[in-house]
Amino acid sequence: MKKLVTPHLSHFHRRLCPEALLLLGVALVFCTTRIATADGEFNQRGNILITDQFNNRVIEIDHAGKIVWHFGNGPTDFTASSIVGTNDAERVGTLTLMAGTGIPPGVVPAVPNGVADNRVLLVNEAGDIVWQYGHFGVTGSGPDQLNTPVQNTFLPNGNVLITDQANERVIEVRHDKTIAWKYGQTGVSGMGPGQLNNPNSAELLENGHVLIADENNNRAIEVTHRTPSKIVATFSGTISGIALSGVAFASRLPGGHTLITDSNNSRIVETDESGADFWHYFTNTSTNSNPTPLPTRAVRLANGNTLISDQFNDRVIEVSHSGNIVASYGNINQIGFGTKNASQGLYAPYSAYVIDEYIGITPPFGDAQ
Repeated sequence: MKKLVTPHLSHFHRRLCPEALLLLGVALVFCTTRIATADGEFNQRGNILITDQFNNRVIEIDHAGKIVWHFGNGPTDFTASSIVGTNDAERVGTLTLMAGTGIPPGVVPAVPNGVADNRVLLVNEAGDIVWQYGHFGVTGSGPDQLNTPVQNTFLPNGNVLITDQANERVIEVRHDKTIAWKYGQTGVSGMGPGQLNNPNSAELLENGHVLIADENNNRAIEVTHRTPSKIVATFSGTISGIALSGVAFASRLPGGHTLITDSNNSRIVETDESGADFWHYFTNTSTNSNPTPLPTRAVRLANGNTLISDQFNDRVIEVSHSGNIVASYGNINQIGFGTKNASQGLYAPYSAYVIDEYIGITPPFGDAQ
């Protein structure tokens, strides 16, 4: 582990955040609010953080698609210097939390046997790793081990919630790498009490519960954040005549609705526990679309639009409530890579979040806006 480097804050108004004192067990980490400057680019409020999955990198882009920051060296680097097959990344102050999910066998021609990454990393602007859980190339379920981590959520108490997919569990990890909480039976898939089947995300809700996308059980579940945990709400079954299939992500919207990424149906749907359809969007209806793009993330934005990671259409799109695409990054159903702009192409982007927006998802600090 590299020595912590205090984040560079020359373009920020700094205010010491009590919750942030828990981060890495040090007292020199700040919550930050951007002051607009002519030369500021990194960590601008409104920029988009994208996990460019099989390009083995996380990129931050502005609204014009310009790449203003990245971690990872591109589609030909399958080493620990990159973040291989990354599925999730979020900004934590000026640090970035990201999941090294790895590449399954038979997906990327250059590595037919796949690549195991199995790390969750916290890196600074310079790309230094300041904390990690798991080890590159090591697959396991023991202390400081993971098996296909697909999502990571930084909690207001300084712990990290990790969706450890192939270990069939969601774990809350402290800075000292001990496990504070777990849901799921390690290594066992199922629908019984306390069991999951290929979980794909977990978010801590305002009510203190945890919302889990239980992907291969075709449901999202809300569970109590205690030991033992119990299910208090389930989102499954048929919505508008189509059964949920492959629930890849779920978030709780203001007002109580739940936004679900119904991946196998190429659908994003806003629903409730009764199965009502308040809003939906299909990502496979555009000209030249992959018929089965398997979208993986959808988050509601402050402007009322929805940001969708349309995985195998190789694009991230912003969709209005009326269903119009108002912004698009990457090129539909075309794999690409470039270092200047997202218009040069993406490779199966798995997640995308607007910096400093947390509608429906867990803010890393309790007073985040």
